[in-house]
Amino acid sequence: MKTTRTISGHSLPLNVLFVILNLIGLTLTTMGFHDHFEAQKMLFVSLGMVLMLFSAVALIFFKGKLMIATVSRIIVGSLFIVSGLIKANDPVGFSYKLEEYFEDGALAYRIKELFGAPGFSLEYFIQHALVLSVIICIVEIVLGVLVIIGGKTRLVSWLLVIMMLFFTFLTWHTSTCDPKVKFTDRDTYSLDIAKEAQLADTKIEEAKTNKDVKIVSKTSKEVVVEELKSPQCVTDCGCFGDAMKGSVGRSLTPKESLWKDIVLLYLVIWIFAAQKLIQPNTVRQNWIYVPVSLALISGLSWVFDWYFPILFSVIAILAALWIYRIRNRFIGNHYGSALIVTLLCSVFIWYVLRYDPLRDYRPYAVGNYLPDLTKDGIPGKYQSLLVYKNIQTGEKREYDGSSKEFMDSKIWEKTKEWKYLEMLNKEIIPTKLPSIDTAQFNPSRSIRSLTADELQLDVVKKQLEKRHVTGLRLLDNVTKEKIEIPEIEYNVESYPNDTYTILDTIQVENPEFTDVSIRDFLFKAPEVIVAFSKSLKEFDTNHLTELKTLAAAAKKAGVPFVLVVGSSDSEIEAFKKKHNFHVPVFINDGVELKAISRANPALLVLKHGRVKGKYTGNSLPEFNWIQTNLLKK
Repeated sequence: MKTTRTISGHSLPLNVLFVILNLIGLTLTTMGFHDHFEAQKMLFVSLGMVLMLFSAVALIFFKGKLMIATVSRIIVGSLFIVSGLIKANDPVGFSYKLEEYFEDGALAYRIKELFGAPGFSLEYFIQHALVLSVIICIVEIVLGVLVIIGGKTRLVSWLLVIMMLFFTFLTWHTSTCDPKVKFTDRDTYSLDIAKEAQLADTKIEEAKTNKDVKIVSKTSKEVVVEELKSPQCVTDCGCFGDAMKGSVGRSLTPKESLWKDIVLLYLVIWIFAAQKLIQPNTVRQNWIYVPVSLALISGLSWVFDWYFPILFSVIAILAALWIYRIRNRFIGNHYGSALIVTLLCSVFIWYVLRYDPLRDYRPYAVGNYLPDLTKDGIPGKYQSLLVYKNIQTGEKREYDGSSKEFMDSKIWEKTKEWKYLEMLNKEIIPTKLPSIDTAQFNPSRSIRSLTADELQLDVVKKQLEKRHVTGLRLLDNVTKEKIEIPEIEYNVESYPNDTYTILDTIQVENPEFTDVSIRDFLFKAPEVIVAFSKSLKEFDTNHLTELKTLAAAAKKAGVPFVLVVGSSDSEIEAFKKKHNFHVPVFINDGVELKAISRANPALLVLKHGRVKGKYTGNSLPEFNWIQTNLLKK
């Protein structure tokens, strides 16, 4: 007679104890590899590994695999749902991170090195990054729901293992990437394409003087070039998007991200090992597993200061269980459950793509006071250490050269026993950049490219007062040529009296004043409306009429309206002329504009530097509404 394995195994209390010991061991092992516990690493890792090994053997012996697999299902499922929703909340931002990984010197370099394939490239996927971003988000959430309710366990367990192996490889690459190493890259340039032909000519010339560049072959059709390059190291895996920075204050370090994935992979392996034992949840099990999962999701939502995942999870899990329980021939199964969760995810992603992330973790979110976010950085603290190595044992010791310990050791005299290796610059307190880097956010315009549109702003007029400084008109007594210089540059060494004669004091161009910036104006203005476009070439002109109407109404009411773009002067003038859109336009770094909003165009309403409103082109309000609901409050 066939027996059904129960979650209690041979002994419920013992298996509960072994599961707790296993998780404690996993926690201790993970802590041991964290930099914060470096001094206790040996103790934590040794104790953790012993507990994990002992409890794992005990769980197998006492038939407790199903119990630890169930606990793993709840943990993994909850994390997958929250992690997937955070990425789905900002799929465009996640696609930017994927683009970084698809760059030729990023993830592809590992494949080039591991498999000896210098021509391998992932750059093809850059153009499909957004689609891949959406797919990954949906798959992550669907797997999270299915693993909680016990749906299609064999398929789900295989997909979980594959996904976690991929994520672990990704974070391993991120944590071990060294920008100082070199890898061999091979590129093929087609001579039939003008741009590639020009690059090929450049590489051919470069190969004559640069040993890192080698021409592998050259035909009438193409040129193959091998080149030693440095990898492009991605410093943030993007596992939780901007949520960690926006809620906790910092992202996971590459090493922390790696260990997060190792822990999840370990739990997934338990699910995989017990896949034949796991059955779809019974009603009674759902009354236990689902509330526990929701409690864990609630805890994660509290960490990320976003409680929408709780509501979404309730709807998604109940919908998945409902569709499974109707027992319809076509969709009354766990494929139907996956389908309805996919539909829910698709609706959510459609909404955030059309408008903006439901929860904005970026510095330019509504309610944020921008000036403060330029000052919330923390300067790093570093210590220079002398590193010595024991010639016989290989032991390494680090000393602060000014410490009493170093002076008392006299290690520099023990040349037969110790060898000096290097000076190590050790990080004591990591540097934390400000949320808004003023070097990145600085809307400005060259004074030579200013038009009547920009000159109408008082802030521009006031800055232009610094355009001229006191200068001198000099006569070169030899050539009889007259020259004009700023007074501050004059000295008798450069302009001796017997060679130059001062003719007059005049006003000259200030050589240090080349650009007009409106950053401080945006931070201090009582009220200002700012439109943003990361690229005028990609500007959605369907919303241009609304913006024109809004700009005209703002001008009539005396509220400044400016457009900040990531385009060139020539593109700005062409855009103005083509669309008859004459407003003050300033230029800013395109990367920062991507952080401000994923939409193009987007709109910010600022009041004394605080973001009062933020809108995409699909949700532009009328000026009267802005004035009544945002500016007058």
